[in-house]
Amino acid sequence: MSPDVDKVFAGSIPGVYEDYLVPLIFAFYADDLAARVAARAPARVLEIAAGTGVVTRALAIALPASAGIVATDLNPGMLETAVRVGTKRPVQWRPADAMKLPFADAEFDVVVCQFGIMFFPDKQQALAEVHRVLHPGGAFVFNVWDRIEDNELADVVTTSLASFFPADPPRFMARTPHGYHDRAAIEQDLRGAGFTTAAQITTIAARSTAPSARHAAIAYCQGTPLRSEIEARDRVRLGEATDFAAAAIEQRFGAGLVDAKMQAHIIVVER
Repeated sequence: MSPDVDKVFAGSIPGVYEDYLVPLIFAFYADDLAARVAARAPARVLEIAAGTGVVTRALAIALPASAGIVATDLNPGMLETAVRVGTKRPVQWRPADAMKLPFADAEFDVVVCQFGIMFFPDKQQALAEVHRVLHPGGAFVFNVWDRIEDNELADVVTTSLASFFPADPPRFMARTPHGYHDRAAIEQDLRGAGFTTAAQITTIAARSTAPSARHAAIAYCQGTPLRSEIEARDRVRLGEATDFAAAAIEQRFGAGLVDAKMQAHIIVVER
């Protein structure tokens, strides 16, 4: 599977992502990012890789009505889902490529990105674009997943699918969402992009809960580009692969409510 496919969230993926994956792993960290942004009292905020809008919704609650919010994403289907779900107050939604942001220099007080930078093909280029659109003294507030071994559900799903497709294991989760966890590499990329101040990096562990093992399996197998990897190996076996992952999750965490560890790095760096 080409890494180019890793950043494609299309078809039914956005809807499953919003309904299953957002409450499973994204909502907690979205509230954390929104609180960090609000503490800076920004007048104008840009969100990149907004997905289906979980951080956007949190920002719309945490920030006063006077603060402008522009939310962008590369995938039209994700933005369409975000617009459909809506926010507590108006925000500006725009399609945009983080590698070439359609905004003027120094236009924003804060740029925020939740679990998106891992998908950018040239991370220093994307970070340089963030640096460019930030006002001097402004901040980039973002997070990335820690190692897959520290994120139990992603690890169990990846390990189980390696048994399901032993000749060609799907590696999307390890390769991309959990492929940019090295703190030294992140700091190096920030310096290469023009950030001269030291980044503040905080590692936060939390709990990922789902009503059932099958709910968690659907989230990962059908609400992320992992679905494309599964279908590339055997298009008719998506349901079977999802069931296989669900069985592995239930074996690890038991029947009923799933309660698993997740862990991420939160990074704040000033321009």
